[in-house]
Amino acid sequence: MRKIVAKLMIGVAIAAIGMFGADNSIGTWKRNVAKTKYTPPATNPITSLTMVREASDGGLKSTATGQTKDGTAINSSYTAKYDGKEYPVTGAPWDTTSIKQIDANTLTAENKKTGGKYHTTGRIVISKDGKTMTFTTKGTDAEGKPAKTKIVYEKQ
Repeated sequence: MRKIVAKLMIGVAIAAIGMFGADNSIGTWKRNVAKTKYTPPATNPITSLTMVREASDGGLKSTATGQTKDGTAINSSYTAKYDGKEYPVTGAPWDTTSIKQIDANTLTAENKKTGGKYHTTGRIVISKDGKTMTFTTKGTDAEGKPAKTKIVYEKQ
């Protein structure tokens, strides 16, 4: 009887680790430019963006590539754990990010420019069917003006 209970407890523990350790944002995502909204409107909006999110040592590695309306290339990346600590970002208007995982479909993020005015907080939500990722943010842009976004990605 003890062996059965012990095996049952181990099974429950493994299932719980798998459930809370999952991150449904992992994968390749393409920005849906038509559904993405900026307030105020972006002066040089992104016309294409693909983001690859890979599991990495208790967190994720994210790489984004794309282009803005004036033809400027976008190449940004970071590797961060889900511990809420700041991690360096390259190639973005911000230079640090911190991420916390709420559950397999929900993350929170904070992006800041060290010594600058850029500072946003946001929430990332993956749809129940796993096909859409919506990132909503609010904060201040590089000029220190209030800004809000609703960025929609579709899984590839």
